[in-house]
This record gives sequence, structure tokens and C-alpha cells, in this order.
Amino acid sequence: MTKNEIMELIDRSLFATLGYTDEEGRVNIRRVFCVWHKGLGSHLISTNTDSAHIRSLMKNDKVSLYFSDDVSFEGVCLYGKAVIHFEREYKELLWNEGDEKYYPKGIDDEDYCILEVVADGGRYYRYDGKGDLSKDDIKTYDKDREYENGYHKTHCRQKD
Repeated sequence: MTKNEIMELIDRSLFATLGYTDEEGRVNIRRVFCVWHKGLGSHLISTNTDSAHIRSLMKNDKVSLYFSDDVSFEGVCLYGKAVIHFEREYKELLWNEGDEKYYPKGIDDEDYCILEVVADGGRYYRYDGKGDLSKDDIKTYDKDREYENGYHKTHCRQKD
């Protein structure tokens, strides 16, 4: 897979599987809605501040994020660190109309935060092979990129 094909997979996935280790040392996974990406190396997820995964990631920031397409049998597992953001700029980027049902106090709700997964490597596979993504691969591919909503790129295209 080329890096562009991996990015296309990430953009069309909509959901990812988040892997982390909890305070008891147990490996945990969560299915998360993840459509905001800055290239291959940075992915944003809105979530609850008081959730178990945020509490665990504040103590151990090692994390993995797995995107897949079950129909085409493609996948990429990224690993790196978690950064928890409370800054309004991140919250505004991911805020959607209707989010008040999850965060009744609005965008400044103290139970609303943004989890950023910063990848420093990964592994991908597809029917025609598999391979590794190094930190340098990710850094080079992501140079000068801004956050983009992969859902809008892949699922909201204008029909010709």
C-alpha cells in the first residue's frame, strides 16, 4: 500500500479501534468515531473527560489506533502516544450540532475533551502485502498538512 492508499483507508473508515492499557495493567480496546486527521500521524477523537480510557491514558499515554475496511480486507495499526486536549480550539473543531445531548453545558462542558493520538509508527496490510510505517515515513508524509475531516472528504462528495 502506498501512503496515499493508507490515508484513503483512514479517511473512509469513520471508526477506529483504540487500544490502551488500564490502571490494572489490562489491555483494553474501544471503538471510537474518528474522522479528524492530520495526515497519517495525528488523529482527533471527542470523548468524555471522566471516561475510563481517558483516566487510564492520563497515567499511561501509550496507545494504538486501528483502522480497517472489512470489505476490502485492509488495515493499518498506528501506535504512539495519547495527548488529552481541553483547549477550546480543539473542542470547537470537533463540535457538532446536537452534541449538547452528550455535553449539556455545551462546548465548555468540563466532561468534554479531545483525545489526540500521535502516531510514531505503524503496520499495514492488504490482500497484496503488508509493511511498516516508520516515524520518518509519517513525518515526511504529514509535512505541511492541516487537520481535515475524512468523513467529508470521502462521504460528502458532490455527485457529478
